[in-house]
Amino acid sequence: MVRWGFWRNRTHNLARMTLGDLVVAFFAYYAVLVYLGFAGAALWLATLWFEGWLPLIAAGVFAAVVYPLAWYLIHRWVLHGQYLYRSPLTAKVWKRIHFDHHQDPHNLVVLFGALYTTIPTIALVTIPVGYLIGGPAAAAVAFAMGIFSTLFYEFCHCVQHLNTTPKSAFMRQIKKYHLAHHFHNEQGNFGITNYLWDRLFGTFYPEPKLRPKSATVFNIGYTEEMAERYPWVAALSNGTRGDANPRRFRSDQGEAPSPRAGR
Repeated sequence: MVRWGFWRNRTHNLARMTLGDLVVAFFAYYAVLVYLGFAGAALWLATLWFEGWLPLIAAGVFAAVVYPLAWYLIHRWVLHGQYLYRSPLTAKVWKRIHFDHHQDPHNLVVLFGALYTTIPTIALVTIPVGYLIGGPAAAAVAFAMGIFSTLFYEFCHCVQHLNTTPKSAFMRQIKKYHLAHHFHNEQGNFGITNYLWDRLFGTFYPEPKLRPKSATVFNIGYTEEMAERYPWVAALSNGTRGDANPRRFRSDQGEAPSPRAGR
């Protein structure tokens, strides 16, 4: 990943950052600037193709409502799926977009989604239905709303991993649910800002005591046995994997470097 400016040579450990630090880092991050550029371009195109307000409003509402479902499905069935690490063609992608985040949930560098996966997903989810609702202008608005939803999602996700207690009751609540996903049982609470779909699909748990402690909460299913059968993520991680704690790594030689080393 290319980093420059404020992000150059920084690891950005959320456990040591304040909310102010996060705001500066967030809006200096290249992916956020790219998102804002795409959203601005989409809104500009919507003004060029404008034919009326009603289809634009309908497309924006559609994108705002459907995107939490898209994120839920992706998080549950793709990011926590047990198939991407089984191929050398997709192991690196899976490692980057989710395994590393569960290995070290406080590392801001691997918290953000990768642009080569998020932008196409946003486009595929929003543009076709937006176009059906109201043509090219509505498609552009739906795409822009998908971008803004993603930015809101990413910022809330960052706040959930800060070592601070949010002042907002909403933020405190979603942080509680998300930290349970990371540190208690990863097979639930897949929503980040919206847990409606967890409730509807039976994966929501409001209190850790309602679910057993998961043995795979940090490796999300990539166990020692899986690493022996499908070694590509282990090789990319310098042969290490956090099985008990995101900062405690095991290897045949004992203490090993962090998975971030050598990237």
